[in-house]
Amino acid sequence: MSKFLPKILSYFIWTLCAFLFAFVYMRIVLGGKPESSTGFMKMFDWIYEFAFVYIGTIIASIIMLLYALFDIFYLNKKLKNSASPTSIRLLVFIVICILVVVIHYVLEKVIDVI
Repeated sequence: MSKFLPKILSYFIWTLCAFLFAFVYMRIVLGGKPESSTGFMKMFDWIYEFAFVYIGTIIASIIMLLYALFDIFYLNKKLKNSASPTSIRLLVFIVICILVVVIHYVLEKVIDVI
């Protein structure tokens, strides 16, 4: 059990980073929080928060799933005797984040599928 605890903690930290990155990206895409509406339109103010949390969570989950699979099946074997495994993992994480963001942007804005 004690040999799995550092790995679980490591994936927890990477998951927090994925959520942070996804929520920053969603803040960029959606922009700042709009002004509160008045009257009948006030009931639609929750749509911004829902989109922010829902889509941000999906993007973070996709990033973390891709990173975990890549780490388990490829990086663990290649980085056993590496001098700086954390920096290589960080680079891979950033590349995966960029790929997910580019794919999301292309599907949403260019092809208009999402």
